[in-house]
Amino acid sequence: MELNPPLIPRLFVLVACLLPATVFCETKSPPNDRHVVVLVWDGMRPDFVTERNTPVLWKLAHDGVTFRHHHSVYPTATNVNGAAIATGVYPNRNSLLANREYRPQIDPRNAFENGEPSIIKKGDEVSGGKYIASPTIAEIVRGAGRRTAIVGTKSVAFLHDRHGEWTTATSKDGLTKFAAAPMSSSVREETLRLLGPFLIEPGKTSDQRNTYATRALTEIQWRDGLPAYSLLWLSDPDMTQHEYSPGAEPSLAAVRSSDRNLALVLESLSKKNARETTDVLVVSDHGFSTIERDIDFAPALRAAGFDAVTSFAETPKAGQIIVVGNGGTILFYVTEHDRAVTARLVEWLQRSDFAGVIFARETFEGTFPLDSVRANTTDAPDVVVAMRWNAKPNRFGVPGQIITDSTRGAGQGSHATLSEFDVHNTLIAAGPDFRHGLMSDVPSGNVDIAPTALHLLGVESPNKFDGRVLSEAMNETPSAVAKTTTETSEALRKFPAGEWRQHLRISRVGETTYFDEGNGAFSGH
Repeated sequence: MELNPPLIPRLFVLVACLLPATVFCETKSPPNDRHVVVLVWDGMRPDFVTERNTPVLWKLAHDGVTFRHHHSVYPTATNVNGAAIATGVYPNRNSLLANREYRPQIDPRNAFENGEPSIIKKGDEVSGGKYIASPTIAEIVRGAGRRTAIVGTKSVAFLHDRHGEWTTATSKDGLTKFAAAPMSSSVREETLRLLGPFLIEPGKTSDQRNTYATRALTEIQWRDGLPAYSLLWLSDPDMTQHEYSPGAEPSLAAVRSSDRNLALVLESLSKKNARETTDVLVVSDHGFSTIERDIDFAPALRAAGFDAVTSFAETPKAGQIIVVGNGGTILFYVTEHDRAVTARLVEWLQRSDFAGVIFARETFEGTFPLDSVRANTTDAPDVVVAMRWNAKPNRFGVPGQIITDSTRGAGQGSHATLSEFDVHNTLIAAGPDFRHGLMSDVPSGNVDIAPTALHLLGVESPNKFDGRVLSEAMNETPSAVAKTTTETSEALRKFPAGEWRQHLRISRVGETTYFDEGNGAFSGH
């Protein structure tokens, strides 16, 4: 039985967070012997959780709870969901809207990868320490006087504990290849002695780096006892699926690699006699799709009469558009928020054969407002477009194809749209606090990880979450699960030669909102 339910640079990051928080006053929590371990399998589709592909995760699922209606946060990209997992709130409250953004206070000429250490540092400088505008799980747990460990093979790990003093970093073309924080010289030497040199060379594989990171967590960071909260972020199957698409043999091998690393984690917990006190959550940041077609937007816009660029060579001119691609979602920033230019841009998109759902800062006929997907950050673009998708299978028989920017080409893999195959991702939880053998159809999402983890640890949060505690999956005496509802919104614009129509479907559990899918199309008369 099977359990169904921009691009990202090659990175290697080890972040070990074991020091007391410096940004929160420490408060003692009630005694709690629980440990929570969150493993993120980047880009893991739930339909690849099978006894053949993932025997360890398959068994864990049967020992615990499978959330069959789990949701990524839109845009369905890594850093967006890294921030959402860490904070339990949507982008409009934690500030991170995409993997790549344009914020002139940080860089007036160029878009940037928003998980890079230099960008994080500059973002905190210009925002008064509010680059991530909500506290993270690691910060909250340490503020309660308990230990944490964050380890990962992508720069998204920095977002979970950006105040750590990273002791080493190697960068190429502005992209992090390795970093560690905070790691004393003695611990660093121990790591090098036990695990060998840090894997920063281009020839090292994702498989090698993920195994190194897993061992760094279990053999180094856990050597003196298990922290209250641990996060392990594995870069696969995402990194491999980008190159080969879901279902390709290398992609399936990457899934199996993540499963082997899960086995190392569970084996380490067993050796420490900690399985009975540890709740393990395996989650992905987003799903995945195959690229059907790619578009180079800046030249396409210029051909249509717009002044469009991907970076500014000089001071931007009023009405000039900077295009920031994020795979299946494109951000358009219109200089000085010129409404006439934005209106023309919206109409161009609505008449296209590639736009899926169009969101805008201002009101335009046939669009949704940015706040309809909690994308109304302070620095939000004027227009956000989730690209069009369909359910057609790729050459390996895996459903779900999308249109993207031109970073990668047809037949490769990507995500970040409102496709059901990008939005619906993996969550499996098992441990002393979770029910046994449950398949839950109650909607859940990545914004629920933080409130659930803190609840399991008995740690109170200083802020209100957008997510909720997944109490319906727990052994504790359950309160009544809030009512689940679904609704679909539509936006329509008629033209003399046809009409544009788009929709967005959402689910709600009580006050918590999840975005199910959205799409759109222009139909001519």
